[in-house]
Amino acid sequence: MKSLRVFTLLLPVLLSVNSAWGGELFVIGVAPHTSARVILEMYQPLRLHLEKALGKSVAIVTAPDFDAFARRGLAQEYDLAVTTGHQARLFQTDAGYIPLLTYKADFRAVALVAAKGPIKQPTDLKGKDVLGLSQASLVTLWGQHWLAENRVGAKQMKFVSASDSVAQLVAAGDAAAGFTSLANYQKLSPVLRSQLRILDESASMAGRVYVLNKRHAALQKIIDSALWSFASTPEAKKYFDTNKLEGYRKLHPNELKAMDRYAGEVRKVLQSSGK
Repeated sequence: MKSLRVFTLLLPVLLSVNSAWGGELFVIGVAPHTSARVILEMYQPLRLHLEKALGKSVAIVTAPDFDAFARRGLAQEYDLAVTTGHQARLFQTDAGYIPLLTYKADFRAVALVAAKGPIKQPTDLKGKDVLGLSQASLVTLWGQHWLAENRVGAKQMKFVSASDSVAQLVAAGDAAAGFTSLANYQKLSPVLRSQLRILDESASMAGRVYVLNKRHAALQKIIDSALWSFASTPEAKKYFDTNKLEGYRKLHPNELKAMDRYAGEVRKVLQSSGK
């Protein structure tokens, strides 16, 4: 983990070097939906494929939380960003990123509770602690709307850094409920998953979307082609199968526009933080 922390801390230096090299380092920012270690492992095959296709070094980076990831994306720190639909929409409207593709699998948020715990219905959460990933996370924003729609006055929304941490804390009884994605819930170990129960889940939403920085607009066809060629490799198929993503697909018309409500909330979070 020490080396990963050092890598994250070196991001500003890497970006300065990138500028000095005239863009020789291509930076892919991946939203922190799980730990930095797992993200770097997950996207290693894509990194290697793009290095060959683009003929330049490619780096995979993330951020401490979704709030920081959004700030860095809006500051143009990523050449290619992979993030949930609401942030992809924000990057598109506020920073000119170009949407490329998403995954075939549905993206859904879920409310998790302990399998043998006392929470049987949403109203049982009244006055209880609940967990989210950060204020700018799609699953957290959905969870906040879900609590309001069910008229649940939860005691407090606490934020943790990764979905597996949400699951572990809920299973241990340290929180009454937690919000994460269905895909991340399905990736939990069978033992941990057996200790949890899905209390409710969202409708399908735009999941992880690949968006290209506008400074690479002239290379859009090349990068798009490289992503689709990666999808046909054995490494990509293993990645899709392991993470239950089913492969890439093109975005539907207005699919990202439908995320305006959530994108607007991220914008408010970032403005109110003053960072």
